[in-house]
Parts: sequence; structure tokens; C-alpha cells
Amino acid sequence: MKLVKTVLSQRAREIESSPTIALTMKARELRKQGIDISIFGQGEPDFTTPDHIIESAYRAMKGGYTKYSPVPGYPELRKAISEKLKSENSVDYSPEQIVVSSGAKHSITNAMYAILDPGDEVIIPVPGWVSYWEQVKLTGAKPILVKTKSEREFKITADEIRAVLTEKTKLLILNSPGNPTGSVYTREELAKIADLCVERDLLVMSDEIYEKLIYDNAEHISIASLSEEIQARTIIINGFSKAYAMTGWRMGYAAAPLEIADAMNKIQSQTTSNATSFVQIASMEALQGPQEPIAEMIEEYDKRRKLMVQLLQDIPGVECSAPKGAFYVFLCIQALIGLKYNGEQITDDECLTGLLLEIAHIQVVPGSSFGMPGYIRFSYATDMETIKSGMGKLKQFVTDLHQQQAI
Repeated sequence: MKLVKTVLSQRAREIESSPTIALTMKARELRKQGIDISIFGQGEPDFTTPDHIIESAYRAMKGGYTKYSPVPGYPELRKAISEKLKSENSVDYSPEQIVVSSGAKHSITNAMYAILDPGDEVIIPVPGWVSYWEQVKLTGAKPILVKTKSEREFKITADEIRAVLTEKTKLLILNSPGNPTGSVYTREELAKIADLCVERDLLVMSDEIYEKLIYDNAEHISIASLSEEIQARTIIINGFSKAYAMTGWRMGYAAAPLEIADAMNKIQSQTTSNATSFVQIASMEALQGPQEPIAEMIEEYDKRRKLMVQLLQDIPGVECSAPKGAFYVFLCIQALIGLKYNGEQITDDECLTGLLLEIAHIQVVPGSSFGMPGYIRFSYATDMETIKSGMGKLKQFVTDLHQQQAI
């Protein structure tokens, strides 16, 4: 049936679908057809949730945790998160300042609706997670994308922030360790940013979902820990999906100034209400139970990281550095742009990712999806054999590509 007029809202017409999810779904469809696809696009652990967390959820369900909880989460979970933030991140947020939601993405959305009005400006360093600017647009605010430099590990500086500040600037989004680059901000870098945010009374959203995935003696620093003044302006976003391999459980949280936390609570009460009750109990077990499985996963990620970087750096025409966090490698492919494969010119990173999927049977995400054309993102949240096989396919593709230029 043809509609007489457009029924969708302007915000629904303007928002884009997640390209990372779409690309992964396409690769899985090809796998169903019997094609051996090496998938490097997914942003989730390939490990199963540790047994003690699964068992805790089962006990909780059997014990009656199948009903509504308080909207911002069970008091005992919020207390556990408060204690975690104090002991691990050196920040003091009371349980009343914590709102538990259905995933960190949900927490980000709640926070944005709590603080942003149409016309507000939000500074987002790019490359950055694809959902940030789409979530900003949903509120009617304006994302201000600031391109960072590879020589500074794609980390925004205080000077770069200052250069785009206007009277409409309301919020800065930071993500450390970062997606898609794996960059980790140092204490000194964050201190300069914090001083500027205090000076200009700028709010900060600090997405720390990858905080435990750290390598090469890097240190995760929460910007809110640097002073009382910056903590009063900071919303910490975190969750259980990445560190605890709990992506499908949908459990995240925000720690914020009380006024903002109260507003997020109200917003959530009118949308989803509480996060799943028995998952909240399992999340307490994740925080307070054995941490050895998490350490084992991180150790395995580190092995995969080293292998992927080593194999990528052996391929002529592409460049990357070893990431210090998360589970991604951001590969520069600018030297391949303009070359021809079987007569087809590689016009940009999106064209290249299409060829890699079609010809080499490798699924990756184009850098343009993260606001940075000329790059592609690999996830090493996969097994070692897939990494070896996939990097071999990539090397063969690039070798063939260079040979074709000589014909």
C-alpha cells in the first residue's frame, strides 16, 4: 500500500543505520551460503560469558528475580558499582548518582536526552564510534566532528577542542580506550582537557566501556578522577559487555552529577523502566566474583593483538601501529586508493571493503563509518586461526593488486 504522505519524523528520516552491524550481517549471510568469510568487523568478544556469571543469573531467576526492579537498578548493584568506581577508578559517586540501563548505548542515550537541547553542539573526536553522532542528532543537537591525527594516536588535544568551541557547545565526548583506534589517553593529556572543560564549563561524557582491555603497560585514567571540578561536569559511561563478554545481556550504567542522574532516571522510567532484573544480579557477580576469567581473556586478546599487528606490518602498502587498548587495529590503506583491481578503480575505503569481502572474503569496517576515510578497522576479537587466515588473504589481495599495476 502506498502512503499518501510521509509518516516518518524528520529525526527518523535523518538517522543512519549502524554500518558495523549491517556489514557483519552481510558477512554472516555469505557464510550461510557456504563461503569461507573471515569476519573482523564485529565489536564484541568471541568468548562465552564466564560460568560463574551465568550460574548467578540462573540462581537469580530461580530465586524470584523475574519482576520489576527500581528503575535505576537494585540498590545493592548501584552500591557495588559505586564501590568499584571508588576502588578502581578513584572517583566517588554515591549509589544515588548511578543509573543502571539496558547497555552502555542506552546509558549514553539517556544522558544525551537529559542534557541536550536542539541547537546545542557536541564535540566528538573522529575517528570515533559510529553511534555517537547519530545519538546526538536524535536529540536535535548538532555533532561537531573533529578529525584527529594519526601521529598523536588519534587523540584530541585541548587546543583542538578550544578551536571549535562556541557559545552553543554543551558537551565533549571522550572514549578511552577508544573504538576504532585502541588509543588510550594519558593522565597528562586528560589533565589539559579537564582544565579547559572546567574553564569553559563544558560537560564531558567519558565512555570507558573498554577500560579493562589495556596492553603494553598503558594505564586507564578516568578524567573524573583528576579533580572535584571536572568530576562535577563528567558523566561516566560503562558496562559489562566488553570486559566480561556479556554483550547479549544488555547491561550498562552511568555515573553522573545527581541532577543529571535524576533526570536520566525519569527518562528511563518513561521508556524502558528497569534493566533486566536477574541480569542485574549476575552483574553484581561479575563485579564481585572471580576476576581470573577476565584476566585470561585479556591475555588472549593481547596475543591476538600482537599477531595481527605483526602480520599487517608485513604487508606492503598498508600501515598500522600497535593499539594500546580495546580489541581493534585501525589500518591506513591510503596508498591503495586509486589503484585498480581487475580493472575496477579503488575509489575509497568503502570501495576497498567491498572488494575485500567479494574477492578476498574478508569482512572489515571502512574508516569512513567512523568519520575517517582512508582507513579500515579490524577486530581481533576472534581466534588466532581466523587472524592468520584472514591476514594471509589480505596479503594475497594486496600482492595481486600491486602486480596488476605493473601490467
